Amino acid sequence: MLGRHSKATGRRSRRITALTVGAGVGLGTLLLGPAAQAATAPAGPGAGTSAAPAGGDPALVAGTPCTVTAKACVDLATRQSWLIADGKILGGPVPIMPGAPDQPTPVGTFTVQWKDPHHVNTQGQPMPYSTFFADGGVAFHEGSLQRYSEGCVHLSHDDAVHYYDVLQVGDEVQVH
Repeated sequence: MLGRHSKATGRRSRRITALTVGAGVGLGTLLLGPAAQAATAPAGPGAGTSAAPAGGDPALVAGTPCTVTAKACVDLATRQSWLIADGKILGGPVPIMPGAPDQPTPVGTFTVQWKDPHHVNTQGQPMPYSTFFADGGVAFHEGSLQRYSEGCVHLSHDDAVHYYDVLQVGDEVQVH
């Protein structure tokens, strides 16, 4: 469904089916918020500023692989994450631990769906300060930085609390 208008919010949303990259990740459906509707592809290499280049794609935030529309940015290759506001780094890079190779963290552009400070998963494992951003229960949450997650993004206790406090439902999360 493209361009569906929500009477409740008065906003338009665009559902896009895209091929995402990463081991074990196939076709996924991403629901993009209003800030991301203008562009669905990241800016080209070297953008590095907060002004949009001539092509109209949002520029990259200097020092990150993410565009200025992101509120949270994850770089799986370097195992780092940032919080971003108005195209500027608010915090980070902070260390993260992503999903295991057989349970990878999904790659793409997502939005924060919901939050739970005392979440416990279906296996009975605590996921403190969970900020859910992708289908299947994928979240930023407090967890080991030495052990792979089951698809989530593990953060230290202090970083998980900070992400939980800063990120709000609807904020854009980019995972590269």
